[in-house]
Formats: sequence, structure tokens, C-alpha cells
Amino acid sequence: MVKSAIVTGSNRGLGEEVARELAARGFRVIGTARSGEHALDISDPASVEAFAKTIESVDVLVNNAAIAMDGFDANVAKRTIDVNVRGTMRLTEALLPKLRSDIVNVSSGMGQISILSRSLRERVMDASSREDVIALADEFVSSVANGTHERKGWPSSAYSVSKALINAYTRVLARELEPRGIRVNAVCPGWVRTRMGGRSAPRSIEEGAGGIVWAAENRNGATGGFFRDGHAVPW
Repeated sequence: MVKSAIVTGSNRGLGEEVARELAARGFRVIGTARSGEHALDISDPASVEAFAKTIESVDVLVNNAAIAMDGFDANVAKRTIDVNVRGTMRLTEALLPKLRSDIVNVSSGMGQISILSRSLRERVMDASSREDVIALADEFVSSVANGTHERKGWPSSAYSVSKALINAYTRVLARELEPRGIRVNAVCPGWVRTRMGGRSAPRSIEEGAGGIVWAAENRNGATGGFFRDGHAVPW
């Protein structure tokens, strides 16, 4: 039986390479971007709803689409959370009834909990529901808006916070979906030479994509973990 995979943000960089490698391994790949044959804007509820209606079933969902904006202010915090956290959650929830096998959330070492204050680390690690994750996201955005985020233990990096919260969502989903046999993992591709990573990044696109493809194939049955190059790394 041919397995199917959805790879978001597949028009360039890591997403494009992951889609290419999965297709080479025999997957039927649906690659999405904000324009093109499979148009999808994960920050737009109507776009997500329309896309989900085109999918009958899928084995693997690779949540790769994300943004990293220049600078840091309330607008950057809100927009980054809207896309990277809310958008990823929105698409995943829309596709959950149709998923058969694996969810791979492309994360980052920049989202490890060491970026947070001690009290926030405990709250992020203890998040047990979607509502907990969203509440943390809302708290971050509002604290940036009123200038209290550093005092409350949040870093001045919306991208890092978004990935820490995606890791929390990964843990929540892994526990929830285990009875269905659906595995959920987060992957750090490392610092990769993409448009987002820049030309000075030490890793090639192929190196970064390798760990994501490994998780999509998931031959060891892992779930609820954070991986880089097929090896577990600390949250």
C-alpha cells in the first residue's frame, strides 16, 4: 500500500527537500504553499477548512510551514504565534479525523525550554491540553504588548517561543493520540542554509531534511519525542 504524506511549506527550502525525499521513498506527497496547486495558508481558517475538505485520508502530516520575522515587538510576537502555533494547531486539528499514522512537527533547538525562566519551564512542560498551550501563547503575546514579557520570564524571540509551544503541543497530542496508534514527534533540523537560516548556516538542506524524513518514516515507532538526526534531544 502506498503511503501518503502532506508537507506544508513545500515550495522551497526544507519543505521542498522533505517532499522530494519522501516521494523518492515511495510516498504519495501533497506539498502545500500559500499559492499553487495545493494552496494553503495555515494562518487563514477559511484556507485550512477548504484544504482539509480536499483530503480523504493521509498517513503522515509534516508541519513544516512557519515564519521567522525580523525584529521584535508586539506585532512580531502576535504574527509569529498566529502562524507558527495557532496555524499549525489549526491545520492539525482539521486533519486529525483523517490521519492514519504520524505527525511530524518541525521545531528548532531555539525552542528548547532552557530559553525560559524556571517557572515558565515547569508550566510549559506541564501543559496537558490544547487550551494550556493556547493560554501560554496568549500570555506571551499580551506580555510583549504591555512590556512585561522579560519580567515574566519570556525571551525576546517570538520564533523561539513559538517552537517551545509547538513542542508542548507535540507532547499533548502524543498522549492523546497514542490509543489511535498515531505517533507525534518534534524534529530539530538544525541551523540549515535556507532563506530563513541564511547562507552562513553550517548545515545543508539535505542534512536538515534527513531528520524530518526519518521521523516521517518512523520505523522505530517513536512517539512524544524531540529528535535531531534520528537521535533524541532534550526538550
